[in-house]
Amino acid sequence: MIYTAEHHELMASIRRFISAEIDPFVDEWEAAEIFPAHELFRKMGQLGFLGITKPEAYGGMGLDFSYALAAAEAIGHVKAQGVGMGIGVQSNMATPALANFGSDELKREFLAPAIAGEVVASIGVSEEGAGSDVSSLKTRARRDGDDYVIKGSKMWITNGTQADWICLLCNTSDGPSHKNKSLIIVPLKDAAGRRAKGVEVQKIKKFGMWSSDTAQIFFDDVRVPVRHRIGEEGMGFIYQMKQFQEERLDGAARRLASIELIEETATYLRQRVAFGKPLLDNQFIQYKLAELKTEIEALRGLIYMATHAYVQGQDVTELASMAKLKAGRLGRDVADWCMQFQGGMGYTWDNRVSRAYRDYRLGSIGGGADEVMLMVIARKMGLMDAEA
Repeated sequence: MIYTAEHHELMASIRRFISAEIDPFVDEWEAAEIFPAHELFRKMGQLGFLGITKPEAYGGMGLDFSYALAAAEAIGHVKAQGVGMGIGVQSNMATPALANFGSDELKREFLAPAIAGEVVASIGVSEEGAGSDVSSLKTRARRDGDDYVIKGSKMWITNGTQADWICLLCNTSDGPSHKNKSLIIVPLKDAAGRRAKGVEVQKIKKFGMWSSDTAQIFFDDVRVPVRHRIGEEGMGFIYQMKQFQEERLDGAARRLASIELIEETATYLRQRVAFGKPLLDNQFIQYKLAELKTEIEALRGLIYMATHAYVQGQDVTELASMAKLKAGRLGRDVADWCMQFQGGMGYTWDNRVSRAYRDYRLGSIGGGADEVMLMVIARKMGLMDAEA
C-alpha cells in the first residue's frame, strides 16, 4: 500500500487540526482526566474526520479503509494518547459493525449523528471477568416482546462517562458461545441528556491514558427495542471479530508516531554533555536508536500490508493481530529506552516521554492482551485447535 497525494492531504489536515484544537489543551485535559468529547467531536465531524470510511448517505466520505488508517497514523501524533484513543473508538471501534450490518433506520438514528460528531459513542465488549476472552462474557439481553431487557455490566469503556450510546456485545440465547451473541445499540442517556433508566456509570482511575475517560457501566433491566440490534441475532461475535480488524490496525497505526520520541530524544542527547562530550556520541545509544527506528519502519510495513489486504476484501485477522502485538511491545520499548537515555529529565512527570511510558503500556493489555494476540496467531498458523 502506498499513500497517494489524497492520503497525505488528509493527514496534513488532521495534523493542522491537532496543532490548533488538541495539543494546546492536552495538559489541561490530562489534569482533569477527561477531554471534552462532545465539543471536540463536533469540530471533527464538521471537517469529516469521523466518517472517513462511512457511507456518504449517512454523512461519511465513503473512502476505503486505507484513508482511515492514514487518519489514525496522523492522530497518533497527539501529545496525549488518551485523546487519540477516544477518537479511535468513535471512528473505528464503535461504528464499523453498525455501518456494515445495521439497518437503514438504525444507521440514520445512531451512525449519522456519530459521524457528524453530534453524539459520543462507545464500544462495550470487555467485562470484569471477561476481558480479552470475548466468548465468556456474561451480560445478557432477554427478549420480551419487541424489546430486549439487558442485565449485566461492561468494563474498561473508553468515552464511558460521556457516551450517548454504546455498541454492546451481549448474550441473546443459550447456544454455543460463538453463536449466542448479538451487537445491540443501547442509549446511555435519555432525550433530555440524563442517564438512561437502569444505567449506572462509574469512572475508573487509570495508570495512563488520563485524558480519556474510562468507566464501568452497569445495566439493570435496561429496555431497548429489538430494532436496535445490529444485523442478525446470534451474529454479534462474528461482527465483532470483523470490527476488531479495524480496531487493531487503528491502534497499531497510532503507535507509528512513537518515532517522534526517538527524534526528540536524539535532539536532547545532542545537547546534553556528559564527561566532556554529547551523550549522543555514545555508540550504544546511536545503535539502539537506529534499531528502534528500524523496528518502527518494519511495523509500518506490516500495517500497510495488512491494510492493503483488508481493502482488497481479505480477512486480515492474523496480520492485524500481529500488528497489534508488535505495536504494543514496540511502543513500550521505545518509551522505556527514550526515558532511560534522557535520564533524570526523562523521569520527570511532565516530560513527554514519561507520559508516553504511561500511555503506551496499555497497548499490550487493552483491546486484547499480547497473549490473546499470540493465541489468535497460533490458531491461524494451525498450531492449536480452533476451539482451544
